[in-house]
Amino acid sequence: MKKAKKPRAFWKELPILIGIALLLALLIKTFLVQAFSIPSDSMQDTLQRGDRVLVDKLTPWFGSKPQRGEVVVFHDPGGWLNETPTPEPNPVQKVLSFIGLMPSAEEKDLIKRVIAVGGDTVECHGSGPVKVNGKALKEDSYIFPGATPCGDRAFGPIHVPKGRIWVMGDHRDDSLDSRYHQNLKGNGTVSEDEVVGRAFTIAWPINRWATLPVPDTFDQPGINKAMAAAPAALGLAGAVPIVMWRRRRLTAGRNPR
Repeated sequence: MKKAKKPRAFWKELPILIGIALLLALLIKTFLVQAFSIPSDSMQDTLQRGDRVLVDKLTPWFGSKPQRGEVVVFHDPGGWLNETPTPEPNPVQKVLSFIGLMPSAEEKDLIKRVIAVGGDTVECHGSGPVKVNGKALKEDSYIFPGATPCGDRAFGPIHVPKGRIWVMGDHRDDSLDSRYHQNLKGNGTVSEDEVVGRAFTIAWPINRWATLPVPDTFDQPGINKAMAAAPAALGLAGAVPIVMWRRRRLTAGRNPR
């Protein structure tokens, strides 16, 4: 009769367990969810300096694109953060950020709200409101109390190119967003390829826990008018040749021989 194998000592299995845990954490950070820290006041009152948000990195792998009203994290498109020095992380911070347990101090990322997407026309004049495709946004639920929709920088009308987005901070008087980078490549818009993912919840501190839904104003009728017209236009373009062919056939049938 064979003797049962003696269980391996826990201290011998501990490195394996730690290795598996680190690998899973790395996979989650790379493909599923990553934590980011809010370093500024540009998204007040929605987000406060020091909040930790969780960012969905999975859905972009399946073709999901940034939508109006979403709060997104994106890489610096180039020149947006030149004036902001990046602190040098210590070794522990580097390890924790590498596996996703701590926001990276080396990556130059920003967090803003998507106001317009490719194909949209966006503008804001005087004291506002911001208009997308001619529809005024009602932004009282998320912009910083006392701030005006345009802040101190009127703009537009601007046509957002396909594959790009126009972003703005909720604290319009304290956000160097698309309005302030119209002299750079993209004219203030951000490529969808630079978007890391959508911030969907405030995870820390606990007393600040909340989801980050899309405000109702972005669902108002008519805001998708330009996009809705596209299928109709395509349908019309496809119908014209059929109608012309049918008319020619009927006319040919009536001609004398």
